[in-house]
Amino acid sequence: MATTEYQVTGMSCGHCETAIRGEVGQIADVTDIDVSSSTGKLVVTTGSDTPADDAAVLAAVEEAGYDAQRA
Repeated sequence: MATTEYQVTGMSCGHCETAIRGEVGQIADVTDIDVSSSTGKLVVTTGSDTPADDAAVLAAVEEAGYDAQRA
């Protein structure tokens, strides 16, 4: 497993978390997503030793309507 952390801006509620979880969850090999609107933290875990593709995660967060950067 590989874990990558991102900082997301613009989240304010559980709906925001759900939107991000739904988009990031579509990325291949992602097995776990921990997202918190109170801290702005997004942690993405893959099922392999290879971390999630940063470009794919950032694009998924953008598709959900938010901005992110790798922490």
